[in-house]
Amino acid sequence: MDADDLRIVKAVARIGSMNRAAAELNMVQSNVTSRIRLLEEELGVQLFVRHSRGVEPSEAGLRLLSYGEQIHALFEQAITAVKEDGTPKGKLRIGMMETTAGLRLPALIAQYVQEYPKVELALVTGTTAFLTHQVAEHELEGAFVAGPVHHQELSEETLFLEDLVLVSPRSVRNFDDLANVENLKAIVFRQGCSYRQRLASILDGLGIRYVVMEFASLDAIVTCITAGVGVTLLPKTLVDRLWIDQSVTVHELPVDQARVETVFVRRHDHPPTSALNTFLRMSRQISDIAILDRQLEAIS
Repeated sequence: MDADDLRIVKAVARIGSMNRAAAELNMVQSNVTSRIRLLEEELGVQLFVRHSRGVEPSEAGLRLLSYGEQIHALFEQAITAVKEDGTPKGKLRIGMMETTAGLRLPALIAQYVQEYPKVELALVTGTTAFLTHQVAEHELEGAFVAGPVHHQELSEETLFLEDLVLVSPRSVRNFDDLANVENLKAIVFRQGCSYRQRLASILDGLGIRYVVMEFASLDAIVTCITAGVGVTLLPKTLVDRLWIDQSVTVHELPVDQARVETVFVRRHDHPPTSALNTFLRMSRQISDIAILDRQLEAIS
């Protein structure tokens, strides 16, 4: 088995057809079929299940594909490492929660893109669970997620501190009002979002019954809250920017419920490229931790 075999397996699995995969790979179908058959004989397992509509990966095939993605990522990292000369360039894939993207990083990203045009910067938004998995699986060089993470393959560095607040319609003036809302809607991101988990914990702790409404984007959540559909949990600084007209009620929370760290996670077994090192350096310059240290130095 070699890298070319994995490329063929990946194409067949994605397309679901030996014939169409062969066309995409600029090969004849017989060669693709033969390579798959020989690989199955070499490994002693069936990689694809054949049916009238084409093929699909077997359980063994799916396991092979997961390693294939990692091997492909390692090839890319090897190529990048060989070309490394201290100048930020090449591909850089960074993940971030939508709240971090909307609150902390727009100016930094704009500056980075302008100063380092040779870097192909790609940004991915998602939940903490999704982004952490993407970093662990070599799909992202790093990601801003809610911490702590405690993943054995990842290192994490705290960069930002957020104070979360509960946001509700203006008619809900306090937690007593909240408890009296019939069919209360908790407006949240999809599963894997740490803010969602914390909101559930707060409402459960208050004995408040609620129905979950799940959305994939911050814009959708903001629209629902503005329309008075339900409640959500967001960083206070972001809330202050989004609702300057005070069209919602903002409920402060105890420190142990409000405070959350935003950490940057990356694989600790991969040396960072110049592109990533530079991005991290710029991130540290605007981090809450760095700002606090500078304030303490000024006082002392």
